[in-house]
Amino acid sequence: MWNVPGCDHDRDHDFKPWVEVIINQLKGGSMQLDMLSIVGMPGIGKTTLAQKVYHDPSVTSHFHVRAWCCISQTYNKRDLLSEILACIDQKAQFSETKEDDDLPDIIRKNLKGKKYLIFLDDVWDIEAWHTLKISFPDDANGSRILLTSRDHEITGNRHVVQLLTDDESWELLQTNVANARVEVYPPELNVLGRKIARNCKGLPLSIVIISGILATLDQAGWVEVLNSLSSNIVCDTDQCKSILELSYIHLPDHLKPCLLYFGAFREDQAIPTQRLKWLWIAEGFVQKNESKSPEEIVEGYITSLIKRSLVTVGKQRSLGGVKTCHIHDLLHVFCKGKAKDINFLQLSKEAFDGPHHLRRLSYGSDLKYIAKSRIFFTRIRSLLLRCNYFSSKDTDYMLSFVFVLKLLRVLDLGNTEIGYTFPSELCLLVHLRYLAVKFQGRKLKIPSSLANLSNLETLLLTVHCFDRAHCLLPDALWNMQKLRHLHVYGAFIDIRLANDSLDSSSTLYDLATFSTPKFYLGQSMVQMMRKFPNVRELKCRLLESEESTGESNAIAEMGFLTQLESLKLTLEIHNLEVLKILQPADGVEE
Repeated sequence: MWNVPGCDHDRDHDFKPWVEVIINQLKGGSMQLDMLSIVGMPGIGKTTLAQKVYHDPSVTSHFHVRAWCCISQTYNKRDLLSEILACIDQKAQFSETKEDDDLPDIIRKNLKGKKYLIFLDDVWDIEAWHTLKISFPDDANGSRILLTSRDHEITGNRHVVQLLTDDESWELLQTNVANARVEVYPPELNVLGRKIARNCKGLPLSIVIISGILATLDQAGWVEVLNSLSSNIVCDTDQCKSILELSYIHLPDHLKPCLLYFGAFREDQAIPTQRLKWLWIAEGFVQKNESKSPEEIVEGYITSLIKRSLVTVGKQRSLGGVKTCHIHDLLHVFCKGKAKDINFLQLSKEAFDGPHHLRRLSYGSDLKYIAKSRIFFTRIRSLLLRCNYFSSKDTDYMLSFVFVLKLLRVLDLGNTEIGYTFPSELCLLVHLRYLAVKFQGRKLKIPSSLANLSNLETLLLTVHCFDRAHCLLPDALWNMQKLRHLHVYGAFIDIRLANDSLDSSSTLYDLATFSTPKFYLGQSMVQMMRKFPNVRELKCRLLESEESTGESNAIAEMGFLTQLESLKLTLEIHNLEVLKILQPADGVEE
């Protein structure tokens, strides 16, 4: 057993030696399958340490296959195994006919003969490990299991993460407050700061969260925080909970629903910030500002939550900005509890009995249970389904109670495959502002009744297909005047159906982001693009046509897209002369 000093993102120098120790154990030692565990109390830095190990270049090159899976206290065996399978085989498709007992065998076959590293984050007890371990073959090739847990009874090579000392706590608090403040850190706050750091009892998460509060307060505010912490003489984990509550209290009112909304997602889920922003806008969280777009406003909300150390940056965009983000698992638990207490959001995996005035539901299990609860859906505004798959019966269950969801504004089925066709029943939800749906198959045809969704701002369609897939849009698309974001993932949008009515159809002036339409080079492409003149981000596929000769200047004529900031092109051309005209318009950053 090894004792590791407490760690976090800002103190790499403290735990760098332990990263090297764990990496050496992963790469060396016995050729038999072995398990290493990182153990410690919640908020102490176990996952941070494991992430450093998991993403180290020497580890990524050493193992043929790696998979990362968060367990959590209440887990679903099938969902966990499906998540692991998706990591090791991205082409894996889950059939509704597969039994739960089939998945371990499928995983074993995928891992057979490969040197693999499986990281299981936040294993609450040894039973979870016993449930999963039969899925991992031992081919005596140096494969490893790495897990984090708060359970000291977990076996294997244990690395126990220790609490920070008072001096380490003060150093961490100083650094985080200084990084978050605009003004210079005033030295007269040192005495107060040391006392506050000591009251965080060595938990890095508590210190980081409290730093986000202190960075926004004056000296009187620091005294108030110290008094609040000193009055709660409780155990370390309860102290952390009280700090989370304190941080929530100090949030501006417009940021509180944004923070609680993280509870709607799975624990430790990497959340795309674009999706998060569109959801917040659809939910009505945005304070109107005539000088800024809603997207610019919510970008500021995310930045504020990051500066307060409540939201953690995952991946960065290549041109700057945050691509994905997440929150700590303790904060996730807090958000779920607080959201339920104030009737902001209900999370469920089974049938439930209220409240009747429920507004938002995030659901993650068999839909036969949710169908039994539909009596409570008459006033629901938002429904987010977190299942990994739908059976045909599940789809029938969902569509059977669509008529109850008359007030629905947000419907997110983006993580759940619902079949091969677009359900026309969804077009009855006329108040929808946000719709995300996932399908299977090579060709998806959207019905013209989609135009009934006249309030729709965001439409996200995902097609799960490992060959070229197409999404056929109706002419009625041009009548959806409020549409701001239209994206089809995993397929190209075929909008030739709309060509005949281009001259008489409306223009989508508010469309800001669009992917991935298919255009034929030439004047028809330019004519089509004039239907969304204010687009900011455009990702499209360009093909040759009779018009696309060396004399064609279609790309250069895109200069009328004056708001365009990002342009991504997929080319399918044979005439290399066409490349000469593929010059970006002025002002395009990417």
